[in-house]
Amino acid sequence: MRDIVVFSGSAHRHLAHAICEHLGVRLESAELTRFSNDCLQAQLQANCRQRDVYIIQPLVPPTQEHLMELLLMVDAARGASAAQITAVIPHYAYARSDKKDQSRISLGGRLVADLLATAGVDRVLTMTLHAPQVHGFFSVPVDQLTALGVLAEHFLGRNLSHSVVVSPDLGNAKTATQFSRLLGLPVAAGSKQRLADDRVVIDAIVGDVAGRRAIILDDEIATGGSIVELLDRLVDAGCTGAAVACTHGLFVGKAVERLRSHPMITEVVTTDTVPPPADWPELRVRSVAGLFAEAMARVHAGESVSSLFDGVDPSLGPPQPKLFS
Repeated sequence: MRDIVVFSGSAHRHLAHAICEHLGVRLESAELTRFSNDCLQAQLQANCRQRDVYIIQPLVPPTQEHLMELLLMVDAARGASAAQITAVIPHYAYARSDKKDQSRISLGGRLVADLLATAGVDRVLTMTLHAPQVHGFFSVPVDQLTALGVLAEHFLGRNLSHSVVVSPDLGNAKTATQFSRLLGLPVAAGSKQRLADDRVVIDAIVGDVAGRRAIILDDEIATGGSIVELLDRLVDAGCTGAAVACTHGLFVGKAVERLRSHPMITEVVTTDTVPPPADWPELRVRSVAGLFAEAMARVHAGESVSSLFDGVDPSLGPPQPKLFS
């Protein structure tokens, strides 16, 4: 691993340290400074010449600050003659800006992908993009990891009789179905219409949830509005309770207040792709540091990354109780 050098922006140093611990390498220092005119500057404090450089930075609030940090660090690595630069972006926030559904609207997902390539990124390593088409926005190779196995491990071994996996919307139903197969459960979904960034309407539940306990699966929870709306419809349909699981637990605005006090919710489970809220000690956080470390090691060695998830894809065999030993 001596040819790998890993840096981190300021967005999630705890995850970066955990990834490096799994890799058995040191997290190198990067100095991020701000000029009097508010411009940022990045300086990498380790030799990058002809080395594989990995820069870990999820795009979390303040998203624009962290994006600019990432671009500057990539530019610094390119100027330092790095052999290959991989942007490790556990949460690619601009994936939500993925389609032209209004007049004269920007496509941030594609623009940010172009910015990364222009800055000098050779490869992107990310987890659970909000929409499949975002993968096609990039002109460089993208390895997209999934946390379904990690989240499924949280529930495996429990008594899941009379449980059902529920997707908040039909667009996420395919992923929810994959998750339900890992747990051996039926699946249901909400019929959702988004009115604004923080306003949704769910007018029906597709599937049988009466007398069952729901395991709600979503890729990302921001304000929690969709989850609360879904819970109301689940109550109407006779659901008895719910656990909530997601990959990217942003929990912004009133999300913590909405979810931690909701009478239907028994627990909320997320991963550490983004920093967890400090004021929610009951939140269950599953680490994906091992997954990212293994993927980085495989990229460096020229090995398959997709084979990491052979046990998670139902078409490739039964689920494995642990992804790593």
